[in-house]
Amino acid sequence: MKIAVYSGSFNPLHIGHLAILEYLSKDKRFDWVYLVVSPQNPFKDASNNRSALERYDAAVDAVTKHPELQVWVDDIELDMEAPHYTIRTLDALKELEPENSYTLIVGADNLESFPRWKDYERILCEYGIAVYPRKGFDMEELKQRLIDGSEKGRDFKITLLDAPEVNISSSEIREGQSAGRDMSDYLM
Repeated sequence: MKIAVYSGSFNPLHIGHLAILEYLSKDKRFDWVYLVVSPQNPFKDASNNRSALERYDAAVDAVTKHPELQVWVDDIELDMEAPHYTIRTLDALKELEPENSYTLIVGADNLESFPRWKDYERILCEYGIAVYPRKGFDMEELKQRLIDGSEKGRDFKITLLDAPEVNISSSEIREGQSAGRDMSDYLM
């Protein structure tokens, strides 16, 4: 099977994530989406995170409300030792289910910093990424910069998705909640 791996802290899952999950569930390139809840992104501050288990349980609850989605909430990273590098997760999935092929799903905002990811060239060559648009980011330009910035660039598997643009972030929702605003309309 062709698996889309959508990984993140999902703190919290919101309507932007839902739009991407709906798109990926309908996209014929993928048979299934694995929503991987990460205990701690190596690039993010851990101080504003709910526990990984709380976020995992919330993701299971949210996805259960949408049976039309072809999504599996995966807990693979919950038992992995830190740091939680994406390449380790992809390798672990491949080891568990070697018959599947895996593609990492990222937002266009991640393309700019992708060379900072551990073993990013392996991710791009062995697994590949599918990129959804984010406001203010030129996906074509960022893709070309990645390709031009590496000797292995010609072997990179980078697919640009014509998915809905996500204009809300989990941090904006948390900020709104902290300020006492009702953010429930934004939650998945």
